[in-house]
Amino acid sequence: MKKSLLAVAAMTAFAGAAQAQSSVTVYGILDVGFVGSAYRGTQATANANSVGAAAATGGPAVNGGSAGFGQSAESTSRIGFKGSEDLGGGLSGVFTLETAVNPNGGPTTTTTFGQYNRQTFVGLNKNGLGAVTIGTQYTPMFDVQSITDAAGNNNLVGNAIYSGALQSTTGTYNTGLAGYTSSAANPTSLNEVSSAYVTRASNAIKAQSDRIAGLRGELFYAQANSNQSNGAINGNNTNTMFGVNADYVWNKLQVVAAYQTLRAYNGIAAQTTAGMGLSTATAGSFGVNASDSQTYAAATYDFGIVKGYAQYITRKAFSTYDNNFQTQRSAYQLGARANLTPTIQVYATYGLGKSSYAQAGTAYANFRTAQLGSDYYLSKRTNLYVAYGSFNQSSPSSAAVSAVSSLSGMNYAAGIRHTF
Repeated sequence: MKKSLLAVAAMTAFAGAAQAQSSVTVYGILDVGFVGSAYRGTQATANANSVGAAAATGGPAVNGGSAGFGQSAESTSRIGFKGSEDLGGGLSGVFTLETAVNPNGGPTTTTTFGQYNRQTFVGLNKNGLGAVTIGTQYTPMFDVQSITDAAGNNNLVGNAIYSGALQSTTGTYNTGLAGYTSSAANPTSLNEVSSAYVTRASNAIKAQSDRIAGLRGELFYAQANSNQSNGAINGNNTNTMFGVNADYVWNKLQVVAAYQTLRAYNGIAAQTTAGMGLSTATAGSFGVNASDSQTYAAATYDFGIVKGYAQYITRKAFSTYDNNFQTQRSAYQLGARANLTPTIQVYATYGLGKSSYAQAGTAYANFRTAQLGSDYYLSKRTNLYVAYGSFNQSSPSSAAVSAVSSLSGMNYAAGIRHTF
């Protein structure tokens, strides 16, 4: 009897110790408020996601706008779970599960709780070295871009580097324009192709180092390949992505750089330049036969009351069947964020860029962006905000094929955000 009691006591103590060594955190963001937009341009502007006659289509000039209570203007609303378990010797198991939420979805909306998988991964972390994780994860470019953006990657139109989700009901002017549109609402195996760069990918392994002598680095690889053979159809589908970044901090200066490349090959489908557009992605592929490379560099310096930001990004995607068919986008952006008081922050950004469409030399457009905003912190986790963003695109091209229309748009928002 005494031995049984001792065994039970030992098992209880062991279970308690194991439980004490692991932890799970629930976190999230809820962002709601009043959101408005205005749009001027064409209802269906020339589309670089296709070529030939389809690329030259465009609707009549149209003005549009929207206004009403909305959500996620400053930050995408989300809920997540993350945790770690101490495995001994400085090694721990880690995981994250995060999904977007739709506060204004209503009881009949299928996306009331989860719109899409933002992050889901599990891995190992070694103190002093870093972590290796596998699953759906942010890309190396997003990891450094998101911490070097003066506007905090809000979802308003007007960011030349990062594309938000808000838009007019009659146009998609804020998606970085006709060359690249976001597929966040319908992510593919290489997830969420944004206008300027890919922000997350599934089927991915990431190795991130701890910061050593001010420097931290990251390697990233994603793969989703398949093959089929049934006598009539034979071939391989290949979808891969590779990325790397570096993040260096010295006193008040931070310098970052990132590069990532994606390649999709469909050996079963007919070889064609159609469908190379990133917004026309199908499940398992971000294009039929396409290659896509993206580069980012930025620097920030904290002057005290004001912090300055400088960013540059470029992206080029082309058809591997015929590399005369390509789209390219590059942009520069300057920004500043200031603490007026311990509870009030203001920020501003201004960006310039150029996009070329469809076939090299046939059409291009210049665009400029701007954002202004302010946050008033009622507490560490709750703030009120107001923000404004604008986008203007002009095309000096006179090409008959793939002509790009001029267009402009703006977003404004006032709301409340709570983090937990």
